[in-house]
Amino acid sequence: MVRTTVTLSELPEGSTATIRDIDALSPTSQRLLDMGFVPGTPIRAVKRAPMGDPTTFEIRGYQVGLRRSESALIDVEIKPDEK
Repeated sequence: MVRTTVTLSELPEGSTATIRDIDALSPTSQRLLDMGFVPGTPIRAVKRAPMGDPTTFEIRGYQVGLRRSESALIDVEIKPDEK
């Protein structure tokens, strides 16, 4: 089974993926980790704003909005049937 790795900002609306990595060099990374964006956690892209920014994601049972610049710091893995 082939899996696809993309940034969270590229995850299609309605798709589910698993967080693989967060850019540790960004000052925003610790805040994202504190919010539950940790490797191995499932995440779903719920809805994008009309201009594509921000996007609402569902993670750990709650919904959170992230700007494209924040979601681009997170690498996720999509299963082939979730594209």
